[in-house]
Amino acid sequence: MIKSHCISELSSDMDGTEVTLAGWVNEVRETAKITFLIIRDSTGMVQVIGKRGEVADSIIESLSLPKESVVSIRGIVRANREARIGFEIVPIEIVNLNPLSARIPFELTGKVPAEIDVRLDNREIDLRRREPSSIFRIESTILNTFTDILSRDGFEQIRTPCIIAEASEGGSEVFPIRYFEREAYLAQSPQLYKQMAIVGGMERVFMIMPVFRAEKSNTVSHINEITQMDIEMAFATHEDVIKVLIDTVNGILQAVKDRNADDLERLGVDLEIPDAKIVTYKEAVEILRGLGSPIEAGQDLSRDDERRLYEELGEAVVVKEFPTDIRAFYSMPKEGNPEISNSFDYIYRGIEICSGAQRIHKPEMLIEAIERKGLKPKDFEFYINAFRYGAPPHAGWSIGLERLAMQITGMKNIRECSLFPRDRKRLTP
Repeated sequence: MIKSHCISELSSDMDGTEVTLAGWVNEVRETAKITFLIIRDSTGMVQVIGKRGEVADSIIESLSLPKESVVSIRGIVRANREARIGFEIVPIEIVNLNPLSARIPFELTGKVPAEIDVRLDNREIDLRRREPSSIFRIESTILNTFTDILSRDGFEQIRTPCIIAEASEGGSEVFPIRYFEREAYLAQSPQLYKQMAIVGGMERVFMIMPVFRAEKSNTVSHINEITQMDIEMAFATHEDVIKVLIDTVNGILQAVKDRNADDLERLGVDLEIPDAKIVTYKEAVEILRGLGSPIEAGQDLSRDDERRLYEELGEAVVVKEFPTDIRAFYSMPKEGNPEISNSFDYIYRGIEICSGAQRIHKPEMLIEAIERKGLKPKDFEFYINAFRYGAPPHAGWSIGLERLAMQITGMKNIRECSLFPRDRKRLTP
């Protein structure tokens, strides 16, 4: 047997029980009479103690292994109040499952800090550190809770293509690929397809999928492959889906707070459930100008503006009713005032993590909106035609997983929250 228990399954109540653990050597300390080995698996760490006169010399010698060796250790659980977790392991047998054949590229304990590029170049090693493991446990909770909440509320999970014939949202920020005898693109968004699902009679849908943005950006809040968590909802306005958004984010935050308390503590994060403030774009501009922002009416919010709203209004701010000209072509203009759109952004802890809108569901209005953006309606013919067969009013939004995780965990670089990030310069590992 390679492994009978995870470390987190052990306790001092198992005193005298024989177990087999498997993991990595985190640390080895040797004195004249005792050798201590700390074994680590994905659930925790425990001390293995080899004391001369109590354990065979051959076993004690086999404890002297290089850090990060992969081992299986059979031993006896022994309660010990002096041990950090209340018990330790007395070894019976140690097997080095795969002797190291290369030098570990950086110190994993954090005693000697490593640059982020060095860590990402060796991500499979970096992931053994406790901080990244906490980040990705939190991301797992985010994804699972998102699915649970939307499923509970009657949404159906769907999958949409990552390879598309035209840019999802117009513009040039797409990755072209060769698709047999023609050119295609990696999807910027599932937007057009989730709307078509609504037209098809699926009144509430959600999805989790990768999307690709060819932005030539080198900032700490942008990467080029991101994970989106999307919904689309029929017979709904932007106000309806804003409520769903706030409830969903709060549910995710509560789940992280409940399930990942140890991870949050390790990362030094104090997580609270915010009371989201909702303001119009016009109100936001007035607030920002009062705070010294150079923003003019009609301009999009800058990163500094998002930070200012956070500092002024609190952790969660929803800004709605943006100017139509600065939103995606499919955003529904406000009735009676087409210069304003039924759109919104959700700003969490000073950065936009979600955008959404009520969508245009009338084909002739959609054609006009596409032309106003300088795009060609014929390039979106399959999409426009879908609305000729009885499309209901509908709305939706999209949360960026990595951005949300970055804000929850307090990371300063979004690359920390992507398992294997893709940016302008990084294509491996």
